[in-house]
Amino acid sequence: MRNLLNFIIRYGTWFLFAFYVLLSFVLLFSHNSYHHSVYLSSANAVSSAVNSTSSEITGYFHLRSINESLQASNAMLENEVLNLRHQIAEYETILSDTVKNRNYEDRFNYISATVVNNSVRHPRNYFSINKGESDGIKRGMGVVDQNGIIGIVNVTGKHTSRVISLLNETQHFSVKIKGTHFIGSLAWKGGDPWIAYVEEIPRHAKFNAGDTIVTSGYSTTFPAEIPVGIIMNRIKGADDNYFELKVRLTSDFRALSTVRVIKDEYKAELDSLQNYDFKPDK
Repeated sequence: MRNLLNFIIRYGTWFLFAFYVLLSFVLLFSHNSYHHSVYLSSANAVSSAVNSTSSEITGYFHLRSINESLQASNAMLENEVLNLRHQIAEYETILSDTVKNRNYEDRFNYISATVVNNSVRHPRNYFSINKGESDGIKRGMGVVDQNGIIGIVNVTGKHTSRVISLLNETQHFSVKIKGTHFIGSLAWKGGDPWIAYVEEIPRHAKFNAGDTIVTSGYSTTFPAEIPVGIIMNRIKGADDNYFELKVRLTSDFRALSTVRVIKDEYKAELDSLQNYDFKPDK
């Protein structure tokens, strides 16, 4: 208590000065209309600046949840597009063959996931996602982002999975030049994470620089027509009957974040038919 009294006595002059300054401001702004309006304007400006800054900070921290929501919506829309394309193809086949109509079951579904680690600097690159077997992820499922294909699931845990990146020299993808039937094999050959090559394109294939490379649909890993890259130029192949295309990939592998794993409801059936070993009766 004595220390408090000593403190007040020592700095009493400053306290008295502060009191008179505060009292003068109150009297000035309360009884003078001009100064009162200036005070209100300044207070509103400061308040607006503080509220604006607070809103920006709050919005920044909500960007992740907003992005995940947009990705989920985008996944549902892409799912509908893929299934509509498949349904149209089914109906075209039914009409051309004059076969009776049958019920259509959605073939493709998406499972949204987040990349938890990634590499692009090695000859064989992988990345991991935060979804696993408990979420319906299985080995061999294709993985895409908002720009195109990025890899194939090769190891699954209960809650996480490892994906073979497209940037892996051991991995090849069946692709084609969009709008044509010219099929090739996409391969990454190391180095630049933006550049890959499409091999085994027939010499008579017609294309232009800037044309799009898309998935061929000749597997249960990826549906047809998913973007892969843009043709840059042609390179002479090892075989005179074929050439290679240099392609700029559509996905930025250095900035992978939210991705989608493709689930093909027909995969098990198609794989079993493909692996079926026919043995004639003796």
